[in-house]
Amino acid sequence: MSHLFYQTRQRRPLLHHAEGIYIWDVNGKRYIDGSSGAMVSNIGHSNPNVLEAMKVQMGKSTFGYRLHFENEPAEKLAEKVAELSPSEHNKVFFVSGGSEAVESTVKLARQYAYSRGDVNRWRVISRSPSYHGATLGALSLTSYKPLNEPFRPMLLDMPKIPAPRCYLDNDSLTDKERGIRYANMLRDKILEVGPESVLAFIMEPVGGASTGALVAPDSYYGRIREICDEFGVLLIYDEVMTGVGRTGKFLAAEHYNINPDIIATAKGFGAGYIPLGAMTAQQYIVDVVLDAGGFQHGFTYAGNPIACATGLAVINEIYTQNMMENTTKVGAELITGLRSLMKRFPFIGDVRGKGLLTAFELVSDRETMSPLPASLNAFSLLVELAYNRGLIIYSRRSRDGIEGDHFLVCPPMITTSAQITDILSILEDSLLELATTLKLPIIN
Repeated sequence: MSHLFYQTRQRRPLLHHAEGIYIWDVNGKRYIDGSSGAMVSNIGHSNPNVLEAMKVQMGKSTFGYRLHFENEPAEKLAEKVAELSPSEHNKVFFVSGGSEAVESTVKLARQYAYSRGDVNRWRVISRSPSYHGATLGALSLTSYKPLNEPFRPMLLDMPKIPAPRCYLDNDSLTDKERGIRYANMLRDKILEVGPESVLAFIMEPVGGASTGALVAPDSYYGRIREICDEFGVLLIYDEVMTGVGRTGKFLAAEHYNINPDIIATAKGFGAGYIPLGAMTAQQYIVDVVLDAGGFQHGFTYAGNPIACATGLAVINEIYTQNMMENTTKVGAELITGLRSLMKRFPFIGDVRGKGLLTAFELVSDRETMSPLPASLNAFSLLVELAYNRGLIIYSRRSRDGIEGDHFLVCPPMITTSAQITDILSILEDSLLELATTLKLPIIN
């Protein structure tokens, strides 16, 4: 019996230890961490340099409240993050996780408008489907029915536009035209709800759990920036999952040469070693807020010295070990391998992603992209089949959380080509069993 409870009654083996991309349970069984936990353990487990940095800081101080002291790890990490962030992102606000980071971005945006006298700007437009965090504020931005529905009366109704799921479109447009079409939906929504009321637009540059590593056409990103500038709307990038190297760049925004106004990061920032996230903002935004009396927001553990020493060590490891270069290389190999599996399994309808943020989606028909019947529970069954074989992958319902099945395959950035081969081999065996169990087609 366990006194813990989380989402369900499902039990898992007791964890014993972890190293690199592997985790062992107390019975000695080894698992490949094919999802980096929840896309968190970017640099792998038990990195000795990160552990040493944590020990050194523990020997100095474990906590210093920010209203009483500044601390060197926080100052150094903020300097490093500002150096690695887009132009003018000179201000950094530390938090303990992704939901806190997203809440911080929205509250900073609102206080910026409020401080300028733009008190009618409060609406934050997001996409559907999307996931931006589990707190009530972040859930107002999220569009994923099972997560939203129980709390609907408690949530602020924020406007949504369709996520750019071009792979579902059956039209004659080019990728560039599709990107522009989806981006222009933001302009339409701003005009619909009233430009004077729109504060910000928040998006993941590469989709996370709700859309499964969704990558928009390149034309989408620049057009979104243009629309935000046209109406004085702040552009917020939720890089909680994509940031800190996961896509092959420190921030996914770099792939598209986009400079958002505010950015949220977390997950890979602490890399599973400690809770850590950050909000970075362009200088002009922070100056307006501080000049008006200060940022009315904060968390007890913001800028914790152990967390910041850990984050600095994580970033150092990413750069000294050329992990982003490796991510680009083996990520391409993983995408190629997943696409190869499509040839054998016709029920794989799409493969997508960037770097080591990749996913594949199951369908009943590639022509129509209609999902498998929800009653089959393929999204949970395949995870269990892979888990039993020692591979951890991450699944979600791809169609607003109600139906559809996509699977994120996102191993740590230290994964080798040989380990990618192992992951693909286990996936193939698991897909074979899934096809047999659910009577799905196989091409031999």
